[in-house]
Amino acid sequence: MIEFVELYEKLKREKAELLEKIGQLRALGQPSAERKEGSPFGKREEGADEASELEKRLALEERQRESLNEVEHALQKYEAGTYGLCDSCGQPIEQARLEAIPQASLCLSCKAQQAKETKRAR
Repeated sequence: MIEFVELYEKLKREKAELLEKIGQLRALGQPSAERKEGSPFGKREEGADEASELEKRLALEERQRESLNEVEHALQKYEAGTYGLCDSCGQPIEQARLEAIPQASLCLSCKAQQAKETKRAR
């Protein structure tokens, strides 16, 4: 059985990694001084490429930020003494779920219910 302290340490490492990844993505987003030469479509093609890359980078950064928010929420729950309890029903989250996803905030049945509701809303 894994201890919550081990999961807490794992969450802190995950937070540091996510912050580093977000920083790297931001650094990549800085405008480049170099321009591609020789393209028959010139700056229009280059602009489209840059816009596409920016869109991909922003989507990836958004996913990283969402993950960071989940990790920070789990760390706050640990510090408040509520880590391992479902945010929805208050029951303990399954140990195997926490081992697989330390930032999990819902038990399996509440997560399944959330997925069903999300599916119906589409």
